Amino acid sequence: MSVTRAQIVGVGHYLPERVVENSWFEDKVETTDEWIRSRSGIERRHFAADGETTSDLAAHAARAALADAGLGADDVDAVIVATSTPDLTFPSAATMVQDKLGMSHGFAFDVQAVCAGFVFALSTANAMIVSGQARRILVIGSETFSKIMDWTDRGTCVLFGDGAGAVVVERAEGEGTSDDRGILSTDLNSDGRHRDILYVDGGVSTQTTGYLRMEGREVFRHAVDKLARTAHTALEKAGLDADAVDWVVPHQANIRIIKATTQKMGISMDRVVVTVQDHGNTSAASIPLALSVGRDRGQIKRGDLLVTEAIGGGLTWGSVVLRW
Repeated sequence: MSVTRAQIVGVGHYLPERVVENSWFEDKVETTDEWIRSRSGIERRHFAADGETTSDLAAHAARAALADAGLGADDVDAVIVATSTPDLTFPSAATMVQDKLGMSHGFAFDVQAVCAGFVFALSTANAMIVSGQARRILVIGSETFSKIMDWTDRGTCVLFGDGAGAVVVERAEGEGTSDDRGILSTDLNSDGRHRDILYVDGGVSTQTTGYLRMEGREVFRHAVDKLARTAHTALEKAGLDADAVDWVVPHQANIRIIKATTQKMGISMDRVVVTVQDHGNTSAASIPLALSVGRDRGQIKRGDLLVTEAIGGGLTWGSVVLRW
């Protein structure tokens, strides 16, 4: 039986030029390189330059993904940007990317699900392609979390970085089996009761930008359980199990969360794409960044079965199963 699939046909990423090693924090908060590495696995991260915005990063990543696909902006019907750090309250970062790409047709909008944003955006693109609303969509995760850090809070400021990753998703026909290339299943969840364990204490109604606040132990506890369950659910929807997975491409928040989650899934770390050591937590950008880097490293190859999973403030969490 022929079915419509949404296939990834191009991938790319962008990282700001400024690289910040762990040692940079040692004269700002009570911390050390060893302390940061042992608790997070992070060694360095990138920070956007003054005046460098989320939409700037996103546009760079978008151009890289389009070039990888052998396409131009005129070939795309829509742009979806997953971000929690847009340039302005409105208009959306996606419309700014649309303009930077020289694209005056189609439509563009943002998705805000914090660190799970790319999973939500990719699921949205999949639904639009399967329903016939679009043939080809740019899906981007882009963040400048360095703009919302409290530099006196060692529990958060050492964890986050800036960056962007993008994929081009295209309509294709499949046979309706798990051997099809493209998105095979998705699973999305949220629970607003837990909003106080990861949030920003500012916004339009308070007329302040605010800073990121997090209860690390609570986030860890929720993350491991919820990420393993959503990945299992998505695999089950696709008629697959963990043994079929070639690569887990998780949200790159913390190496301890990644290890605990994949262990609970019954998957060894040699089947996990890990980039957190070089990027830190780039929120909605972390999965597309890891997809791009994993492909460039030669880890992810055509036909591989991938599981992506992420959890973010809200709480929001979800996963996508796809064949590359």
